[in-house]
Amino acid sequence: MNEYEILLMLDPDLSEQRQEEILTRVRALVEDGGGKWVRHDAWGRRRLAYEIDKKTDGIYHLLDFDASPETLAELSRILKITDDVMRHMAVHRVQSNQGRGRPAPETQQRPAPEPQYAATNTGPEEEE
Repeated sequence: MNEYEILLMLDPDLSEQRQEEILTRVRALVEDGGGKWVRHDAWGRRRLAYEIDKKTDGIYHLLDFDASPETLAELSRILKITDDVMRHMAVHRVQSNQGRGRPAPETQQRPAPEPQYAATNTGPEEEE
């Protein structure tokens, strides 16, 4: 299982009921694919940086879940064809030590490489 998060941007004209239907369908797809639903943060209505389909606002939802890559592919396919989803972006989540109790992989620092200097006489030497 991989850890993912999806940022959904929904149509600002959607009713609360329709938003819940979309979120319920996403959760069902994750859990039916053997994944685990972790968290849902409703960010609410936000102004867009540029218009999308003559709309200046969007309703944002951040979804965190664990799933297989196949489940994520199916979820992205479904979100692409859902009319009320204006945009979505799925990313692989990287946890720090402050995550859900999972230790972060240890990183090793590499020593700084020695500087290499160019030789002053790089051309062929002249014979006399």
